[in-house]
Amino acid sequence: MEKGDVEKMLHKKVEGGEHVSPVLPDEIKNYLIDIDGTICDDIPNEEPERMATAKVYPDALKTLNKWYDEGHIICFFTSRTEAHREVTEKWLKDNGFKYHSLLVGKPRGGNYHWIDNHLVKATRYKGKFTELVEKEMTIQVFKD
Repeated sequence: MEKGDVEKMLHKKVEGGEHVSPVLPDEIKNYLIDIDGTICDDIPNEEPERMATAKVYPDALKTLNKWYDEGHIICFFTSRTEAHREVTEKWLKDNGFKYHSLLVGKPRGGNYHWIDNHLVKATRYKGKFTELVEKEMTIQVFKD
């Protein structure tokens, strides 16, 4: 799915004369993927000169491009800043990553707890991109 197709799917949804938030079909996943330490070497914002030469993780490239080709939405979500956008986009292109969007300015520090009105599935990266498998885990939820 190309960037333009994603834009059409995610914007200007109108029902009963009012704009509503779009909901993707179940078969399309909206992947939000970190960059540093997840798809390449972990480069801190304090050393931006290293961003242009970060070593790509080949299994990440292969898996993410496969998901893109299957029609899923690939959005990179990084703690890199707006000042790092140009070098980041060039690095993604030069290394062959297919993606739909890049969000910069993710809060730093980890220990994320995402609260949303949509279902959020989180997958912690532990050194290798593979096919996703189902696994039962204990999670925190709001009390009913």
